[in-house]
Amino acid sequence: MNPREVLKKYFGYDSFREGQKLLIDSILSGRDVLGIMPTGAGKSICYQVPALLLSGITLVVSPLISLMKDQVYALNQAGIHAAYINSSLTENQIWKALKLARQGQYKIIYVAPERLETEGFLNFARQVKISMVTVDEAHCISQWGQDFRPSYLKIVQFIRQLPNRPIVSAFTATATTLVKEDILCVLGLLNPQVLVTGFDRKNLFFAVEKPKSKDRYLMDYVKKHSGESGIIYCATRKNVEKVYELLKKESVPAAKYHAGLSNEERKENQEDFIYDRTPVMVSTNAFGMGIDKSNVRYVIHYNMPQSMENYYQEAGRAGRDGEPSWCVLLYSPQDVVISRFLIENKEQNPEYGPGELEAIREQDERRLGTMHYYCLTAGCLREYILRYFGEGKTGACSHCSNCEKEFEELDVSREASCVVDCIRECRQRYGINVIAGILSGSNTAKLREYQVQRLVSYGVLKELTEARVKEIIQCMMMEEILTATRDKYALLRLTEKAQAVYKGELPVILRVPKVSQQDQKGTKQKSKNRRSDVLNSKGLDLFDELRKVRFALAKEEGVPPYIIFSDKTLVDMCVKLPFSREEMLGVTGVGEHKYEKYGLRFQEAVRAYTGGRKEKYYFGDGESL
Repeated sequence: MNPREVLKKYFGYDSFREGQKLLIDSILSGRDVLGIMPTGAGKSICYQVPALLLSGITLVVSPLISLMKDQVYALNQAGIHAAYINSSLTENQIWKALKLARQGQYKIIYVAPERLETEGFLNFARQVKISMVTVDEAHCISQWGQDFRPSYLKIVQFIRQLPNRPIVSAFTATATTLVKEDILCVLGLLNPQVLVTGFDRKNLFFAVEKPKSKDRYLMDYVKKHSGESGIIYCATRKNVEKVYELLKKESVPAAKYHAGLSNEERKENQEDFIYDRTPVMVSTNAFGMGIDKSNVRYVIHYNMPQSMENYYQEAGRAGRDGEPSWCVLLYSPQDVVISRFLIENKEQNPEYGPGELEAIREQDERRLGTMHYYCLTAGCLREYILRYFGEGKTGACSHCSNCEKEFEELDVSREASCVVDCIRECRQRYGINVIAGILSGSNTAKLREYQVQRLVSYGVLKELTEARVKEIIQCMMMEEILTATRDKYALLRLTEKAQAVYKGELPVILRVPKVSQQDQKGTKQKSKNRRSDVLNSKGLDLFDELRKVRFALAKEEGVPPYIIFSDKTLVDMCVKLPFSREEMLGVTGVGEHKYEKYGLRFQEAVRAYTGGRKEKYYFGDGESL
């Protein structure tokens, strides 16, 4: 078989997505590859298809047990024999799996990086033909990555101990230029084919909201999207418990997940969410990596994450099926304080020296600053994200909360000059709160203690609110007129540009949103239609019937519903109304093995609902599917 035939037979797709064929062909020609592709772009296809065509075994190094189980479930459902080796198995189960692998039972084996250094697994790898080693979530190998795992460094040593060097392929969804270079260097990829397909997830709507009450906003949002699957991320366990109790009090079915729960609780809650028994998950960032749930419709960040890498990875768990989905970040200044506290108190790797620890701390502070500016920017949110990941200027997207708002531009050059003068007068000893308080003439106990009323700058901007003065200072920081020290005090510092502002030679423009009735109601969701929106009333009823069939099968098989068929596949069934084997194989996502297992059940459901009549169950021509 060729790659396209494998794709159709096992995965049910007629053609490859952008970049997939290039990486597959490169692997089959014997080249190492690095694929940096956004979540939902089909990275797994890039190594699973060639794995079935290469003569030996492909080892996939994966960081989390849940990720391995998901992938192996999906492969087995597609008719591909695969296994995983990790700490969730007993030694006897591991021995049995390796014995079957030696006998040629498995073409793909997922393995935890810690397992690579065990004598038993190394002996197995030396005795069989390893055609390829695939490094999934490859950013974990870089100390500059947001999820650095020292255990990933074992991969390099493992490959060196094999009798013949296999092809090495690496994949990740989020990697800055620095992390990409680290992956290439540390893994020692030889003449690699490097593909960066872009980080843009066009189906995601990004929003930053600054509500007076996060709790009220959150409850309104969840209730408006009842029945839809969503994740709510909180920075601390305490906030997870608070939000969970809030949802519970309002009778919203929700689960919670954080490191303070027992393993049994976490496992049960995770499965309730994955199996669609509980639509909403409230969690710290401990949840989600490797969760391949395709129908998450929204991700809400109750607190600002510590880095853009973390945010984009977590937000990217929405809309993996390509359907329009929403990523909403609820920001308040207190989030910065929480993030800085978490950075200062995070567990450090004992293998690092003082110099390395300081470099990592500075990197964490830079990331936090970048994330903070994302919450404050008046520009396009999507462009901000893409520019951070090195995609350059992309222009306004017209599909984020900032692009949908109307802004007015205020010339605040005079006010900015006053800010510079105040910071000078204070000898650059204070942070944004104190400087804004001085300029607006605030009379707090803290400022009285500092005796700032004696300063010439005190109250010179008293016609402005303290919040507006802070906006001007933040604007000046984003324009690099000011910086802040990278410590918990964040003292304001003047840059070379500050002198030009003080002299009136460099204008400072503040963009502020015009307050409209819609803004007061919350995020406007003017998005492109979901695939299910193409269905008319009969089509939607049929879609619901097919979802019931899918849920029943998932319960029988003990697998998540999306492993059976995705929503996209069910919608395509409603459009094509397949009555025969050939017609069902023409539905996107239906491969031969899945047809043999499930095809007749869905055919019968379609036939029973339609009475065997071909009618139009959708609007338009259906080509947009």
